[in-house]
Amino acid sequence: MQHNEQSGVIIIDKPSGISSAAVVAAVKRSFRVRKAGHTGTLDPFATGVLVCCINNATRLSRFYLKGEKKYEAVLHLGVTTDTQDSRGKIISTCGNINFSENELKSVFNQFIGGFKQEPPVYSALKHNGVPLYKLARKGCPVKKPARSVFVSNIKILHIKLPFIRFEVSCSSGTYIRTLGHDIGSLLGCGGHIAELKRVENSGFSINNAHNLPDIEKKCICVSGDDILSEFLIGMSASLPDFPCYVADEVLANKIMHGVLLSSDDFKASFFCKEDDFIKIVDINNNLLTILEPDGNNANKFKYCCVFN
Repeated sequence: MQHNEQSGVIIIDKPSGISSAAVVAAVKRSFRVRKAGHTGTLDPFATGVLVCCINNATRLSRFYLKGEKKYEAVLHLGVTTDTQDSRGKIISTCGNINFSENELKSVFNQFIGGFKQEPPVYSALKHNGVPLYKLARKGCPVKKPARSVFVSNIKILHIKLPFIRFEVSCSSGTYIRTLGHDIGSLLGCGGHIAELKRVENSGFSINNAHNLPDIEKKCICVSGDDILSEFLIGMSASLPDFPCYVADEVLANKIMHGVLLSSDDFKASFFCKEDDFIKIVDINNNLLTILEPDGNNANKFKYCCVFN
C-alpha cells in the first residue's frame, strides 16, 4: 500500500450513453489511482452527479449511499415503454393528454411522502446474482417486491404537453423512471421518462461536478496523479454533517492501536447525539477514524473504519 497516496471523492457530471462503471474506470485510468468506486448507479441514459470514491475513500461509500437525492426529469405523457424510459420499446400510446396545470399538480403532489414502489424489471437490481435488465432482455422479466421510498418534494418546472419538466427530492432507492410511469398511469394516459439528470446526491451538487472529457483531456497533458488534488474533496470534508473531533496525540495513539474508546476520551465540551457517527481527525484535518455508539455498552464507541 502507498502511504502517501491521496484519498477522497471526485464529483463527476456523468454524460449520457455511458454506464456508471465505465465512468469510474475512466476516472481510475485518468488519475492512475489504485482504487476507485461510485456510491450509486445512474442509468446509462441518465446524466448528472456521480460520486466517485478514490483509494481509501472507497471505505466511506456506505456513508453516502443513504443520502437524499435530487433529480430533474422530463416526463413524456401518452407514450408508455417497457423500460419506463426513452430507450425502451413502445407498448402503448394515448392521445388524451389535455390536462390543466392544476390537474397535473394534483396528481404529482399525490407522490409526496412515503409509499411503496415496485422496482422496474429493467434495473440493476439482481435476482440470483443476475441483473434484472439482463433477464428482461432475454424475455424472462423478474418482478421484485415493492419497497418503501420517500419523496420529500416534487415540483413541476415547465409544462409543454406532452412534456413536463419536474424536480424531485427523494430517498435513496427511489426509481424516477417508475415515478414517471406511475404518474402517467394515475393520469390515465401513461408516460415514460425522456430525460433524467441527478443534480444532488448526498449533499454533493451538480455545481461542483467535473466534466469527464475535460478531466481526460487535462490528464493527457499532465500526469493524473500530479493534478488529482485539484479535483479531490478530502475524506473529512466529504462528510461535512458528521460531528467532528480533533484528536490530540494520546487519542490518536489509541486509535492507531485499536483501543476501545469511551466518552471519557473526549473533552466535556464535545457533544453529539446518541445515534451520530463521529469523525475523528488530526490537527491537519486528516481523517483518522469513523466511530459509532456501541449499543451494547453505554458511553462506548465502535470503530467503523480506521485510517493510518
